Amino acid sequence: MKKNNLNNKGFSLIEMMVVVVILGLIVLGLVTFFTGGVKSWVAGQSQLTAQRNARQAIDRMVREIREGNSIESVSDDTSITINYLASFGKNPVTYSLPGTTTINRNGNPLISNVKILKFSYSDTPSDSSKVHILLEVDVDKDGKPDITLNTNVNLRNYGYKDE
Repeated sequence: MKKNNLNNKGFSLIEMMVVVVILGLIVLGLVTFFTGGVKSWVAGQSQLTAQRNARQAIDRMVREIREGNSIESVSDDTSITINYLASFGKNPVTYSLPGTTTINRNGNPLISNVKILKFSYSDTPSDSSKVHILLEVDVDKDGKPDITLNTNVNLRNYGYKDE
């Protein structure tokens, strides 16, 4: 009897298909993992950018309110106008959230994605030397604030008059 000397070294088609399926599942898992990581990184970066912008906006408001000597007529609790001593040579500054999601400073956009901007006072606005600011920013626009900043500001020049 003659032995059939076939070359039995190598892989069968079924073994190759199993390997390809296993490698495909591994690659799919890695792609899913890295895609999730990239999405988290992008979301974190936009959160950090929004937080930095909110902090800069409220710092600017605080600085300008602190220099004021009076608060002018305020139509609602989402806007404020600050007056300065004439010796400062500065025009009044108005901050407002005019029914949108963007805070305006004298009509120019300051920060967007704002959910709440609220000014409250220790007395009536025209007789107040202290302002409380509440700023909430909704970065991902899901209806819930992602960043909330609260601060109190005392008008350093309250009541002073230029002579």
